[in-house]
Amino acid sequence: MRTLAEHTRDGEPAGAEGLRVVAFESRMAEELRALAERVGAQVALAPAMRLVGVEENGAAPVFAELLLADRFDVVIFLTGAGVKALLTLLEGRYDRGALIAALGRTVTVARGPKAVFALQELGLSATLSVPEPGTWRELLRMLDERLPLAGKRVAIQEYGVSNLDLTAGLEARGAHVRTVPVYRWALPENRAPLLKALAGLLGGEFDVALFSSAAQVTHLFQLAGAQGIEDQLRRALDAIVVGSIGPVCAEAVRRYGLVVDIQPLRPTLDHLVKDAVGRAPEILREKHRRRVAIGLARPPALNRPEGARQASETTLVEHPLMRACRRERVPFTPIWLMRQAGRYLPEYRRVRERCGFLDMCRTPELAAEVTVLAVERLGVDAAIIFSDILLPLLPMDVGLRYEKGDGPVIERPVRAFEDLDRILRVDVGEALGPTAEAIALARAALGGKTPMIGFAGAPFTLASYLIEGAASRQYLRTKRMMYNDEATWTRLMKFLSRISAESLKLQIAAGADLVQLFDSWVGSLAPDDYRRYVLPHTAAVIRAIPAGVPLIHFGSDTGSLLELMREAGGDVIGLDWRVDLGQAWERLGGGVGVQGNFDPAALLAGIPELREKARKILEQAGGRPGHIFNLGHGVLPETAVDHVVALVDAVHEMSAR
Repeated sequence: MRTLAEHTRDGEPAGAEGLRVVAFESRMAEELRALAERVGAQVALAPAMRLVGVEENGAAPVFAELLLADRFDVVIFLTGAGVKALLTLLEGRYDRGALIAALGRTVTVARGPKAVFALQELGLSATLSVPEPGTWRELLRMLDERLPLAGKRVAIQEYGVSNLDLTAGLEARGAHVRTVPVYRWALPENRAPLLKALAGLLGGEFDVALFSSAAQVTHLFQLAGAQGIEDQLRRALDAIVVGSIGPVCAEAVRRYGLVVDIQPLRPTLDHLVKDAVGRAPEILREKHRRRVAIGLARPPALNRPEGARQASETTLVEHPLMRACRRERVPFTPIWLMRQAGRYLPEYRRVRERCGFLDMCRTPELAAEVTVLAVERLGVDAAIIFSDILLPLLPMDVGLRYEKGDGPVIERPVRAFEDLDRILRVDVGEALGPTAEAIALARAALGGKTPMIGFAGAPFTLASYLIEGAASRQYLRTKRMMYNDEATWTRLMKFLSRISAESLKLQIAAGADLVQLFDSWVGSLAPDDYRRYVLPHTAAVIRAIPAGVPLIHFGSDTGSLLELMREAGGDVIGLDWRVDLGQAWERLGGGVGVQGNFDPAALLAGIPELREKARKILEQAGGRPGHIFNLGHGVLPETAVDHVVALVDAVHEMSAR
């Protein structure tokens, strides 16, 4: 059997014959082997999980009592094995016929043919069955079309691990949900084949790895983590072809920083094997060429103004988000969301109940916790550190406080030249030390799989807060200083330029892979005013950022300023929803990426509508390298979590190339 190194001609991978495949399937392992050998591949089986019952299951008897009392409107069965296991758990304590009769009086939803067949064996027909590919997303879409859920009492037969996304989606639609776990996935008792496969992956013995369950991915990395070889495993898998069945399994692969090379449209083993083996030689050749290129050359220079100094390259240089910042081809359009860790997340609200916003920002463990939970909950392609652009103002003795519902307030604003003397002595390291520590903690928790974004406020936006004392509509005091006291304005802007640059560099040193400069209020300016009073100071911040660290330059309501923002600098220009993305990109010209530009309010629309809006934005981008999908501003607190997840899934699905 050939190793990956031997599976080449003239230094490149050869054809499909003799491909070495490692597969982690358990229940249908032999069927998978036969399918692979039929198309000429050689298979090593390494079952990665086994099914075990949930001991002392208190949820099952409660479910039975409520079912027999006709207290459920809907019962959702996620697996055929779960139907059988649940009845087995209840036998001996409850009359089997009575349970089946109670199910017959209830709306039953079956996810997939196995659950349908299991119900048929009980003499029942599923009221509704979920269309392919049968994920929780299709389940929710079907219920949206067929069964209003507001006020309905719903039971979910769980398997393996709890499906928080499904539960959240049902609750967001007004359902009262009770979960009934009946079994879980565990590592196999005989782990020798799995350990051998792990060693083989690290030794370059395989060309293709096939995953058919998210638990398989998790268990493989658990074993690698226990041996301290998780990074080596990630690199080994990145060098070969990775195949996955279904979006849930694919999400698990991506959580470990890997690209899914093969994901068949029909989520079955035969389609997975045929697609993976058939396309593997081509993918291996491309990966080989990419590794050679990486070994010989540095990534292309980023769009940084002259005079910027060099910095070490990020270890995530090949991540789709980082590649998009360099305007390189990517397997899908990467997506992250401004304010993705916010009040719309139940997990965030639970943390927020324990302490105030400022305490969360200045407690590294809490800031890291909410940063990571947003990534894990949403499946986005970047983490943005939980912080606030105004934190560097805290040591300035301006009386910064955060009012519930009203945002930040500055008790002692800066209105005159003499006010500057009390704010000019600021130690950014002291002000943002907790943020730097939070970045390090979050990066470690993410295992180096997901790019970390640091951020800072741009000089104009910081100045507007300092001068106005709070958010404003007209920014009259700010403009009055600009027009009437240019000496004070210039001194203030130079000072804030240094603060912004030092804030970003501190976060980069702590582990941020890329940074975003927020000029949230600059859209209040006319182009001539921006050119004269703002552009030189913003450009100074961007020039100070190490080359090799991508910078996203974002402003809100800046449709009239885009060309000037491009002149100020940035590898990617952020767009809000008030402009057509395609037209804006044409105005910006080549050599720069764009980020955006989904209206945050559109997340309040129905999922079919928000998917259509996402499709239109992707069409405007036209598949051009350099597009990062994002909102035109932050996620609104009223947003349903499952709508955010649906947007992330839609972008990944519709942009896959």
